Amino acid sequence: MAKEIVKTSGGHLSPFERIRKVNEAGNEYWSSRDFAGVLGYGDYRNFEGVIEKAKTACFNSGHRIEDHFVDVTEMVIIGSGAQRSIKTVLLSRYACYLAIQNADPKKELVAHGQTYFAIQTRRQELADEHIEEERRILLREEIRRHNVQLADAAKDAGVIQPIDYAIFQNHGYMGLYGGLRQEDIHHRKGLEKSQKILDHMGSTELAANLFRATQAEEKLRRDEVKGKNAANRTHREVGAKVRKTIQELGGTMPEELPVAESIKKIETKQQKRLGKAETPAIKKSE
Repeated sequence: MAKEIVKTSGGHLSPFERIRKVNEAGNEYWSSRDFAGVLGYGDYRNFEGVIEKAKTACFNSGHRIEDHFVDVTEMVIIGSGAQRSIKTVLLSRYACYLAIQNADPKKELVAHGQTYFAIQTRRQELADEHIEEERRILLREEIRRHNVQLADAAKDAGVIQPIDYAIFQNHGYMGLYGGLRQEDIHHRKGLEKSQKILDHMGSTELAANLFRATQAEEKLRRDEVKGKNAANRTHREVGAKVRKTIQELGGTMPEELPVAESIKKIETKQQKRLGKAETPAIKKSE
């Protein structure tokens, strides 16, 4: 999560940034009690209903509640100097966004908070999208490189002709995708024949395929596999083991993962951004 201190358009620190905290791991969070106070909830019990609605919204949007709402017990000093425990919820920025959407709109700062967290959440989403794009580009390039090495290992095993290598690749996909061949994956994901599957995978799916490719290459070489049928069988077994690992970890099966924007478009956007960034430097040198 971002660590920057965000100010309002007038240059003053937002009241929501004043109560923002950062833990030892560098992650930002807000105390639900501080949040309730800023919004004007004199009785915290009235704000607990807001938190519950926000948790429900979080769950319904497909996010894990525990990733954004952490229930803790704090010790506070009361008037006599003694301490007593109180329950508090530590909120992520996204949790704050959901809470503010469910808060009392009559309260003065709620409208301001809705705008503030909508903007900040969108900024975070854009930052996350940029990170995902970078991951996809790096992983796609790694797969290109390892597929060359995999093809070389398959050739040593006896997979010579292009048609034989296409069958070999299909066996790897069938292992990882629960029996689906390349054309089946195209159909399931709604891709055209001209579109490459790997160019429309998110980072999670790309990583699974990279692991399949690297492990298949190593096994072919390590076991000195010989013959087309043996190579096909090896590739399918490796793909199936990667699939089983995903399943055991509770992950989403690759065929169920969403189709991503063409990586070629992302690379084009990056080139344009780089071109804009380099233009001032060229002018200075002139």
